[in-house]
Amino acid sequence: MPRPIQATIHTQALAHNLNAARRHAPDARVWAVVKANAYGHGIERVFDGLRAADGFALLDLAEAQRVRALGWRGPVLLLEGVFELRDLELCSRLDLWHTVHCEAQIDMLAAHKTNVPQRVFLKLNTGMNRLGFAPGQYRSAWTRLNALPQVDEISHMTHFSDADGPPGVAHQMALFDATTRDLPGERTVSNSAALLRHDSALLASDWVRPGIAVYGSAPDFPAHSAAHWGLQPTMTLEAKIIAVQHLQPGDRVGYGSRFCAEAPMRIGVVACGYADGYPRICPTGTPVLVDGQPSRTLGRVSMDMLSVDLSALPEAGHGSTVTLWGRAHNGAVLPIDTVAAQAGTLAYELLCALAPRVPVVTEA
Repeated sequence: MPRPIQATIHTQALAHNLNAARRHAPDARVWAVVKANAYGHGIERVFDGLRAADGFALLDLAEAQRVRALGWRGPVLLLEGVFELRDLELCSRLDLWHTVHCEAQIDMLAAHKTNVPQRVFLKLNTGMNRLGFAPGQYRSAWTRLNALPQVDEISHMTHFSDADGPPGVAHQMALFDATTRDLPGERTVSNSAALLRHDSALLASDWVRPGIAVYGSAPDFPAHSAAHWGLQPTMTLEAKIIAVQHLQPGDRVGYGSRFCAEAPMRIGVVACGYADGYPRICPTGTPVLVDGQPSRTLGRVSMDMLSVDLSALPEAGHGSTVTLWGRAHNGAVLPIDTVAAQAGTLAYELLCALAPRVPVVTEA
C-alpha cells in the first residue's frame, strides 16, 4: 500500500477566501495570484476554486500556459514581466498582460514585431527596492512606452513593503499617487496584507492582488489569525501513526536525543518528515492534532518520520491520523501559521515546500 501520508486541497475554502478578499475591495477587480504553482497547491488543483477571480497573476510563461490550457480566457498577468525578447511572442499568442519594471523590458517591446499591441503594467518602486522604476524615472518610462505602437493600454502598479505592520502603506501610497497623478490607466497596489488591514478608500485601486490570504494564511500573523480575517485552510497535511513506543523516565527520542521523558509515556511515530516538507527545525512542542485532538511533537524531526505525544490520548495508536496542519476530520483546525511560527518562518514557505512525493487529492 502507499505510504500513509496525504495532502488535501480544499476547493470550497479557496472560493470562500477569494470572496473574503473581494469583500475588502468591493469596487475593485481581483487577481488570484497563482505564482509558485499556486503557493504549492498546484495550479490545476486550485483552478475550480478560483474561477470567480477576474484574472490570474503569476510569474512565468509556463504557468501562464497552464492557466490557458485549463480554458481560462480572461486576463493573465506576468508579475515580473518578460525575461527576453522572444517571450513577447508567447505573450502575443496567449494574450498575456505583463509587468514592465526596467528599461531593458521597454527595449524588448520596442524591438518586438507584432500587429497586436500589448497591455502592460508599469511598475513604480515606492520603497521595496526590488523591481520598478524610481519615481524620478517613472514618467519618462511611461512616455517612452506610450509612444510605442507595440503597447496598448498602460496600467500602474507598485508593491508595499510594510503592509503587514509598521510603518504601513501611507508613505508609499502617497508617493504612488504623486508620481502617477494625471496619467491615464488602471491601478493595482494591494497585496493580501494591504487589502485586509488598510482602508480601501486610501488604497483606491482598479485591481487588487491577494496572494497568501487566498490560501488561508493571515498575512499579518501573529497580530491577527486567519480566523480573525474569516479565512479557511486550503491545504491539509496529514499522516498516519505507523508505530507506538512506550517510554520510561530517562528514555530519549530521535536524533540527538533532544527529548527526554520525565515520566512513563506513550509516543506515536508518524509517517511524515522533512523530506515531505515538514520543517526539520520545528522543536518539541510544535502543535499537531491526533484524531482531531490537540497534541505535540517530541524530539527532532527526521527525514521520513516524526514523533508525537500520545500520553493524554489513550484511544490513539497505530493507524491514528495526525494532522500536521489544516483541518482534521472532526472539523478541528490547526492553522498553518501556528506551525510556521514554531519553525521561525511563514506559511508561504511551508505551502511551497510540500514535497513531490506527497500524494495530493482535491476535495470539493
